[in-house]
Amino acid sequence: MSLTGGYDRNNVFALIIRGELPCHRVHEDRKFLAFMDRFPQSRGHLLVIPKLSDARNILEIDSDNLAGLFSMAQRLARAVNEALKPDGVQILQMNGTAAGQTVFHIHIHVVPRWAGVELGFHRAKEADDAELGDLAKLIATHVR
Repeated sequence: MSLTGGYDRNNVFALIIRGELPCHRVHEDRKFLAFMDRFPQSRGHLLVIPKLSDARNILEIDSDNLAGLFSMAQRLARAVNEALKPDGVQILQMNGTAAGQTVFHIHIHVVPRWAGVELGFHRAKEADDAELGDLAKLIATHVR
């Protein structure tokens, strides 16, 4: 999908926001939602999305929502760091198919990284649902 076009109100993240699809929520407030990625690249990979914006990418989101989205991603990166003690935390935000975006609702990936552990391919393998639930609860206890 290109960087221009209309917002699909039935994309997977819109369905999650409306409660029509389940997710393992890590943190939520009025404007943002953080939840576990069902197809993680590493243990603890989560996503942060705006709930009140229909922006598909960084080119479409207003600056206030963008600032809030990155602020929330920082809070979640800190929580991941405290909960899982990774060697690093990767923050990814992709725009358009050519950049690797697969869901066209702006989002940020928070991906824990460990030295010597290869990063998995996104969407290659669905994670164990019970493990995602346990990780969501663990990380949630560290959100400040």
